[in-house]
Amino acid sequence: MPRDVRLIRSPISIAGMVLTTISAVVFIVVLLGDLFGLHTNPYLGILFFILLPSLFVLGLLLIPLGAWVERRRRAAGKPPASVDWPRIDLNDPAQRRVAVIVFALTMANIAIVSLGAYKGVEYMDSVGFCGQVCHTPMKPELVAHQQGPHARVACVKCHVAPGAGSFVRSKLAGTRRLLAVSRGSYARPIVAAPEDLVASRDTCEQCHVPGRFRGDVTRRISEYADSEANTESVTTLHLHVGGTDRVGRTTGIHWHADPATVVEYIATDDERQTIPRVRVTDGNGVREYTAGTVATDGARGEWRRMECTDCHNRAGHAIPATAERAVDLAISRGEIPVTLPFIRREAVKALKGSYPSEESATDAIARSLRDSYASHHAHSAGPGGPGIDPAVRATQTIYRRSVFPEMKVTFGTYADNAGHIDAPGCFRCHDDAHVAKDGKKIGQECDTCHAIE
Repeated sequence: MPRDVRLIRSPISIAGMVLTTISAVVFIVVLLGDLFGLHTNPYLGILFFILLPSLFVLGLLLIPLGAWVERRRRAAGKPPASVDWPRIDLNDPAQRRVAVIVFALTMANIAIVSLGAYKGVEYMDSVGFCGQVCHTPMKPELVAHQQGPHARVACVKCHVAPGAGSFVRSKLAGTRRLLAVSRGSYARPIVAAPEDLVASRDTCEQCHVPGRFRGDVTRRISEYADSEANTESVTTLHLHVGGTDRVGRTTGIHWHADPATVVEYIATDDERQTIPRVRVTDGNGVREYTAGTVATDGARGEWRRMECTDCHNRAGHAIPATAERAVDLAISRGEIPVTLPFIRREAVKALKGSYPSEESATDAIARSLRDSYASHHAHSAGPGGPGIDPAVRATQTIYRRSVFPEMKVTFGTYADNAGHIDAPGCFRCHDDAHVAKDGKKIGQECDTCHAIE
């Protein structure tokens, strides 16, 4: 057999070269398509930026593997498919050309692998990957995120801390979640474990300055009665947000965010709704408050420093606490016509129905509203009268944004701790039941945080 036949001419090596070449060419074509925005589907992203680079690397590994297998064949006395590696003599023009070609191809391979790794990481950090690849389990979070004030903030900005260690941990955790999705063994609904939460200093505080003085913030809250006129009542709420003013005094709700004050607590559940112990360290020393039985078992008995997300826990994924609040908001925005008789009552009734899927809910909500106005309110609006169509569409939209039967998520499933009306929120600590040794309590005086008109 001629001496210039190489070990890499074995079937395994040739398969590796073919796989590498094809995946490299396809990847380059796809990369150009991505740069020009020719595809946006998240599932295609898995194929393009994870699978193709993986096949490329696999092909590279097959080349030396084939050479190794061929060498063992010859060592075992079997007929060789090729001869030993040739001696390289760069004085030989033919070998010099081959060396230059090999070097150029190697540089191209390195560039392709680097681009593939970069695009793969970039894709896995995208909102599309986080929210759409695991479509069913993450649908509630994705929909709520898209409708919230942080819609333009990527998931990884809040869920992955800076540094290589956190990056690796997040990808390992993501791998476990993908396996859970493939087996259908994920929780319904999904609740984030405390140890998976990123510290506020690495997330919220990258945009929001802790302790900044805000003074009072006024909110106007509209609610509607279940009457024919959908009678409106308005509550004007002056929130004493406070913060640290120019002379260094810290007041109001954001006293908790004062960098000079350390508030810590122990919770007995992953949702952090039951807090038996609170500890405050400030210029006056350390004071600890306790309420009821104190749990100290395992990780749940560890002290956790109070952060932004202990109150603003749904800032990125807000879902209305009740159907009533969702309908009130839609009416106040003009999405549901307030002139439609009893629309507040009828919309809430339709939203509270039990439906097996989003598709069945969409049909049932439309049928419920149209039938109601056809039979009971025909004098003011028939099934196709003025205001019915926008009311149906708005009510269906509320459902799609708030209720996800496949994940057992509905109004109020996730407690929102920024308040105390629909969930314990502030009253987890401010309940007059947390008492220090000197008898001082964590009070719940209304005017500490707000004034109501």
